[in-house]
Amino acid sequence: MKTTNGNEIEPSEYLTRHTLLALLSDEEVARVAEIEGGPPLADGQEYVDLGHTTRGVRRSHAHSDVPLSRLLPRQAVTAKTWSKICQRLGVAVSAL
Repeated sequence: MKTTNGNEIEPSEYLTRHTLLALLSDEEVARVAEIEGGPPLADGQEYVDLGHTTRGVRRSHAHSDVPLSRLLPRQAVTAKTWSKICQRLGVAVSAL
């Protein structure tokens, strides 16, 4: 399966991606969209790569090659939503 930008994703990844995005409020979706057009994430910021959700929560670093269009950054959502995302991915919420 291909995304709208041509990246390959597995069907199970698509379902997880869709499930995660459905957890976001309209305001959070707008913040994610704003970040897509902005500068790269600062080192150490947590995110989920929506193209590879099975990798769980990741931390950004200076040499990251993940396109911003695939990122769901922790900073874009509320603590409650991030907790739901982590629960859906089966990972513990860090104390950042």
